[in-house]
Amino acid sequence: GPLAERRLMDVRLGELPAWLATCDFSPQGLLGGVQKAWGSYYDKYINVKRGGPAGISMLLAGYCLLSYGWNYQHISKISFLVSV
Repeated sequence: GPLAERRLMDVRLGELPAWLATCDFSPQGLLGGVQKAWGSYYDKYINVKRGGPAGISMLLAGYCLLSYGWNYQHISKISFLVSV
């Protein structure tokens, strides 16, 4: 598409100066860019479909691993006493 409509990650290095020349660096233009970036970030990382068994099982597995790591020294002392 036209150079002005491309995102920064889609612009080649040689096209970067021309792409920067098409950008609006006024306060209103910068605010619009920040809002667009926030909306993109929000849609990608925050406003995702939640639910289903996969997400819940990953959360449970993470909790189990984390709690095992926190209690490893305590668990290893108990298992040593039991085996003696």
